[in-house]
Amino acid sequence: MNSWVLAGMMLSVMLGAATQRITGLGFALVSAPLLVLASGPITGVLLANLLTLILTLIVLAETWRQVDVKRALLLAIPALCFVPVGLLVTRHLPPAVLMVGIGSLVLVALAALRLLQRTAMFSGFGGAIAAGALSGFMNVTAGVGGPAIALYAIGSRWPHRYFVGTLQLYFAILNTGSIIAKGLPHVTTTALAGALGALACGIAAGHFAAHRIAPGHARVAVLVLAVAGAAGTILKGLLLGLY
Repeated sequence: MNSWVLAGMMLSVMLGAATQRITGLGFALVSAPLLVLASGPITGVLLANLLTLILTLIVLAETWRQVDVKRALLLAIPALCFVPVGLLVTRHLPPAVLMVGIGSLVLVALAALRLLQRTAMFSGFGGAIAAGALSGFMNVTAGVGGPAIALYAIGSRWPHRYFVGTLQLYFAILNTGSIIAKGLPHVTTTALAGALGALACGIAAGHFAAHRIAPGHARVAVLVLAVAGAAGTILKGLLLGLY
């Protein structure tokens, strides 16, 4: 991994961690497309899974009193059931097709979040099962499992206080399952140390900026960065397919 790729990877992780600290969501949306762009569809998604696991455990240590364990398990069980389905897809698609697919999934997820905010598309027991299954599939294929759960939270009128804490337990379970199924990312010690350092810097920067940046502005920044990363991933996949 050359220095430019490493710098790009570290920047995406730092920005993702900062937005997660400010808004409660956004790490995977920001970092996963850029990690895939920097290190490929397999390693990039694995890195996103590993770093999301570490980040959620850190946040969970602060929010465990607001965790709804039953709801976390209701979402996590169907999500884990769909991890093998996503793994099967990633193992049988060429890298170029996989990169285009990852970028497209992120764009579709972002569009759904924007267009379906006032609908109850995912609600009740059936909605939890569907949201968990979709989240698990997207997490293992694209590293982005949050949008489906966010739509479920909107549809079920999930109180934000309990949503944040429960989400950390849910993603800790899901990403542990994803890593067990796929293994750890094959990266150099330097790249892993850089990613972990960037994660810590992003958390610190987000903590500093949390009371200085309006949540609405932070959400716009998340959207712009995620769209840019997804578009770049699609473009790289298309170029890879041509050449």
